Amino acid sequence: MGTKFVVCHSRKGGVGKSTVAYELAWLLNAPLVDLEWESGGVTRKWGYRYEDRATSPILTAFAKGTPPRLLKGFNKPDLLPGHPDLESMQPTAEDTADALAKWAGEWGREWVVIDTHPGASEITNGALSIANVIVTPVPLRNSDLDGTEHMVNELADYPVVLVPNFVPAVPPAAEVRRLRSIIAGTPVQVAAPIPAALAVGTRKKRMAITSEDPPSKALQPVATAMQSLAAFVKEYVNA
Repeated sequence: MGTKFVVCHSRKGGVGKSTVAYELAWLLNAPLVDLEWESGGVTRKWGYRYEDRATSPILTAFAKGTPPRLLKGFNKPDLLPGHPDLESMQPTAEDTADALAKWAGEWGREWVVIDTHPGASEITNGALSIANVIVTPVPLRNSDLDGTEHMVNELADYPVVLVPNFVPAVPPAAEVRRLRSIIAGTPVQVAAPIPAALAVGTRKKRMAITSEDPPSKALQPVATAMQSLAAFVKEYVNA
C-alpha cells in the first residue's frame, strides 16, 4: 500500500494550521514536509534556522531530484525544513507532486504530513493534488469563515476535512450555523473541534504537545483533541 498524504492547508494564515500539522506528524509517525516560506511555520517551531545553513535541503532536492534527508529531534516529528526562497523558486504543481511521491517512496513511511503556505500557489497545488486528506483548521470567526467558504467552493471535490479550531467553551451559535451552511451539499466533512487554549500560543517548548506524558493541565484538552483528530484522519483515509 502506498504512502498516505495529509496536507494541512488553509486559504488564510493565523488559523492554527502549522500547530495541527506538527501534532499530526508526531501522532502519525510521519515526516513533516514544510512548504511554507514565511518564518512563522513549522520549521521555526521545530528549531531549524535556515540562516545558519549554506544550503537548503528542500531546494537542493527539487533542483537535483535527489531525496532529501530528514532532520530528527527529541519528541519532534522528523522534518524537511522550508526556506524563504521557496516563494520565488517553487517548482510547478506537477513537478512538486512527482517529487513528493518520489521522496515518500524513499522514506518508506506509511504517512507523510505536508504543511503549506496559506493561499494558492504552484507548490501548494502540487501537494493538494496528491492529498489523501486535506486538513483545514477553521476558527469560528467571520473572517476565517469567509476564507473557508471560498476554499470549499474551489476545492469541494477534494478530500477536505474542516477542523473547528480555537473553539471557546461555548461555541458561537451563528458561526456554527454558518459553517454548516458552507458545507451543505458538498462531501466536505467536519471533524471534532480543538478547544481554545492560551497556553498553545505562549508555549516555549519545541517538542510536540502530544509527545508529553502527560501534557500540562492547560494543554491537556488540546492534546486530547489532537489525538482524536489523528484517529479521525486514519479512519477517513482508510475507509
